Amino acid sequence: MVDTIKPGSVPISRRDSFNTRDTRTRNLKPFNSGDIKILLLENVSAMAVDILKKAGYQVEFHTKALDKDTLIEKIKDVHAVGLRSKSKLTEEVLSHANKLLTIGCFCIGTNQVDLSYAASRGICVFNSPFSNSRSVAELIIAEVILLARQLGDRSREMHNGVWNKVSKACYEIRGKTLGIVGYGHIGTQLGVLAESLGMHVIWYDILPVMPIGMSRAAGSLDEVLAEADFVSCHVPETPETKNMIGERELALMKPGSYLINASRGTVVDIDALAAALNSGHLAGAAVDVYPSEPLANGPGFESPLRNCPNTLLTPHIGGSTEEAQRMIGIEVATSIVKYINSGASVNAVNFAECDLRAIPSTDLATVRIVNVHQNVPGVLRQINNILADYNVNKQISDSKGDVAYFMADVTVNDPKEINTIYEQVTAIQENIITRVLF
Repeated sequence: MVDTIKPGSVPISRRDSFNTRDTRTRNLKPFNSGDIKILLLENVSAMAVDILKKAGYQVEFHTKALDKDTLIEKIKDVHAVGLRSKSKLTEEVLSHANKLLTIGCFCIGTNQVDLSYAASRGICVFNSPFSNSRSVAELIIAEVILLARQLGDRSREMHNGVWNKVSKACYEIRGKTLGIVGYGHIGTQLGVLAESLGMHVIWYDILPVMPIGMSRAAGSLDEVLAEADFVSCHVPETPETKNMIGERELALMKPGSYLINASRGTVVDIDALAAALNSGHLAGAAVDVYPSEPLANGPGFESPLRNCPNTLLTPHIGGSTEEAQRMIGIEVATSIVKYINSGASVNAVNFAECDLRAIPSTDLATVRIVNVHQNVPGVLRQINNILADYNVNKQISDSKGDVAYFMADVTVNDPKEINTIYEQVTAIQENIITRVLF
């Protein structure tokens, strides 16, 4: 999978690069930016659309996810795809992506993309793991209060014309214990907000993490479940986290406690949770994610949790705020532009993270070689042998799993030599993708 280039067909740009510390640098571009096609799905932020259009790319925008057959047809001719959580880029879909260079997940999770297969095709995947952390944390705090006061049930009753003023089993959250499962960026922000409201915070994480504020690390998940009045899950979707909160774990929770899940739909056994709610063992739950979610808005949502007592169900909106979507749009769109134009893979999910400092605007003879290859012995030696007759100003190489990434800035005085380098590198048996950036 390679790009075709023609000597002299790509103009040198003297615009400012992404190196904001020195505006006297070149903005590299692989070819006429108008030839770059971007497919954006699921109504990603208008800020992302604006950034990609300002980069000169052709942008096709869709407000919803596409069905598999349509997606396969669309992906054949694009260089980048932007999506949120509903579109599924499986091996079957990606096998038709003949020109695809990068995928932007405008969300935290990347389980909707076959990351290993994408890497094997030289497709770099980016996401935005931190931009919506505050939005999710605020939603959890709101749900803690709503559950403690049974406000979901009271609101539904009022809409049905029923006046039911009660105080039984309604509580303040001050002095209660919040248990956080997964003390990452969302978990830590949630803990800070909870302490500011007078809650005690305990948490469990598989990694050693420095506690923030007065929070306390628990020795095990079971300890959190047994001690907390509210348990909130903030873990990724992995084989280890599938149904990590099941019948056994729910039984360990305090009678009258509450469970909140805004992480991934496979983390909680939904049937077991419904049984714990209907039996009265749990006093309530708030769920924002589900094992299977509709592809589009509208009727038809089914779940065992529907009509369970004091149960808040929301349609995967934890990070759905204007602020979060704007920040996600900026972060992911900028990563896409940087990767296409300069080869920077910083913040990549399935690639080694590499970057080189910008090329000075006065240096018109330097080109950047960007190569993705199979991570086996001897490839770097072959590449360096090809570049041995040229002045290599700087280079970097790193690997992740079975795929390695190489970048080098090379002085080339004769434009015809650019094609020579390109053809020789792409001829290496282990080559996946080679690009030359001017």
